[in-house]
Amino acid sequence: MAHAAQPVADAPGQPLALHVNDLSVARGGVALLEGLSFSLTAGSALVLRGPNGSGKTTLLRTLAGLQPALAGSVSVPPDAIAYAAHADGLKTTLSVAENLRFWAAIYGTGAVAPAMTAMNLTALADRPAQNLSAGQKRRLGLARLLVTGRWLWMLDEPTVSLDADSVALFGNVVRAHLGRGGAALMATHIDLGLPQAAVLDLTPFKARPGTVGADGFDEAFL
Repeated sequence: MAHAAQPVADAPGQPLALHVNDLSVARGGVALLEGLSFSLTAGSALVLRGPNGSGKTTLLRTLAGLQPALAGSVSVPPDAIAYAAHADGLKTTLSVAENLRFWAAIYGTGAVAPAMTAMNLTALADRPAQNLSAGQKRRLGLARLLVTGRWLWMLDEPTVSLDADSVALFGNVVRAHLGRGGAALMATHIDLGLPQAAVLDLTPFKARPGTVGADGFDEAFL
């Protein structure tokens, strides 16, 4: 029988860290990865690599708490994770500034101007999100990370729809986050210019054929 990963809270006063131990994950009832272990600490970044369908998105969703694991343990401090997936998560009728103020209120953080400056959105502050280009929407979606106040950024192909200048801009944002003691776990094939980033190839952790996923669970409903 499949078992959900057991959360293990970090002890008070311990350094911020993500610890993954012997983790197995599945999608649509089919096991994708098994026996995966790694750690991520303050100031560090880890890039997930592997072919399409190898389980990168499923792993990120599992670690973000959006679906159960088959087995293993995940240790991460409470309220540590900001997850950015393929959708930009925007309210289309709100302006750029209003979208960021909405998310800042959700997370209980402060001013949004620094986030707009960091992602080159200041000139677009009053423009409704529905009138933005695909690249501008992506920049706004990524700017949300800066108003979460969260320590660990989990990013699934964050540079989709971004041109080269915007990719470089986002690379600067991630480097600044790491410099402040944050951490980043991302699935991307784009070089963001992060010399401290390690690479984890998921190919060796492919689940054995016939491994059964979670009974009756379909993450499509989450």
